[in-house]
Amino acid sequence: MLNIYNTLTRQKEPFSPIDPQNVRMYVCGMTVYDYCHLGHGRVMVVFDMIARWLRAHGYPLTYVRNITDIDDKIIARAAENGETIGELTARFIQAMHEDADALGVLRPDVEPKATEHVGQMIHMIERLIANGKAYPAENGDVYYAVREFAAYGQLSGKSLDDLRAGERVEVDGFKRDPLDFVLWKAAKPNEADFWESPWGKGRPGWHIECSAMSEELFGDTFDIHGGGADLQFPHHENEIAQSCGAHGGHCGHNHEGKQIESHVKYWLHNGFIRVDGEKMSKSLGNFFTIRDILKVYDPEVVRFFILRAHYRSPLNYSDAHLDDAKGALTRLYTALKNTPPAEFALSEDANEYTRRFYAAMDDDFATVEAVAVLFELANEVNRTNSAELAGCLKALAGIIGLLQRDPQEFMQGGQAEGGLSNEEIDALIEQRKQARAAKNWAESDRIRDLLTAENILLEDGANGTVWRRG
Repeated sequence: MLNIYNTLTRQKEPFSPIDPQNVRMYVCGMTVYDYCHLGHGRVMVVFDMIARWLRAHGYPLTYVRNITDIDDKIIARAAENGETIGELTARFIQAMHEDADALGVLRPDVEPKATEHVGQMIHMIERLIANGKAYPAENGDVYYAVREFAAYGQLSGKSLDDLRAGERVEVDGFKRDPLDFVLWKAAKPNEADFWESPWGKGRPGWHIECSAMSEELFGDTFDIHGGGADLQFPHHENEIAQSCGAHGGHCGHNHEGKQIESHVKYWLHNGFIRVDGEKMSKSLGNFFTIRDILKVYDPEVVRFFILRAHYRSPLNYSDAHLDDAKGALTRLYTALKNTPPAEFALSEDANEYTRRFYAAMDDDFATVEAVAVLFELANEVNRTNSAELAGCLKALAGIIGLLQRDPQEFMQGGQAEGGLSNEEIDALIEQRKQARAAKNWAESDRIRDLLTAENILLEDGANGTVWRRG
């Protein structure tokens, strides 16, 4: 049975979907005003892995990942660039898709945009006001009254009194309480992008969009809500308050006899990517974009780097860690290169390796242990040259989006920016072959040394010379 860690209850729980024939997962996606960094890449890869595993289990899954295409940063960046918001967001949505495709991330079933659901957001805000959970302010904004939701703080473990005493609470003279958060923002002077509403021209706050879009797509309740750990508070905490407040009456799920107030049954959060001990983020300026990293490393190496750590654990970024991931993935591909895989009828009970792989993945998507099984299997393939086990290795890895390429293509891919192309390497190897035929050993050694300096490794065999990038 699949067990997953529920951030809301702070424990692992058996996965029991609300409707086994209609499993629903919503993940908070990107705010599209710049290129995605590796932290965004981790969200995409992690929940792609989770979606793949749920489907491998036979669950009929609908996977939604939203796009935030209106907020303060988007407005500011568009103005800075002298372009419309639509032009800016269209460009970065395309870039996001290119990055996700490169990392082997399958497209979500639905990818709703905030700007296409403003009407639903306005309707939800109206219901919140009618239910006494929100109020319009004199400045044209609408706020959620946090103290009207008794369960506020249950996801993050923060109490209202602790939050009230905190130094980071926003001060706003139009709020009834400093903890209240904005649902609708009145349009500022000379602001061109706005929508009409019962409270005047403006646009939705960030938090309301996911509550409104998930309700539009899934109804009052659904199975899994995911995102990065940084969204746990306040974004996801606010989502619970909004959704439960808008639905009215009872909003919750029974967990081991305890009623939890949430429109979502299971909350999943992936850990941060850290650089020198700090969270990778644009605000700290310590981020690396996916496309910059892919100029140096093969996309599958980056995916493997993410998946070889548990999704909830912090992940330390460095070139050394990516180099290690490259070497490790190469070892797996080498087993498949030396022993071409046969077709394998994959099932949980096919052999001891499949049983252990499935058990690992069923334990809160424990990819660390699952990848360890792949290496044990690769060692056995190398020892026995079993095409069946090679097929098992490829099939198991394929569940999480790995090892599906031609091994030689992988080993010869990953050209570094400014490095030798495959065609240039092949030409040098041909020149070396001719030098060896002419017994010009000095020239042969010169070419090998040149290739070695470019991190190109040669393997001379009875059928000629093959090469791979080191």
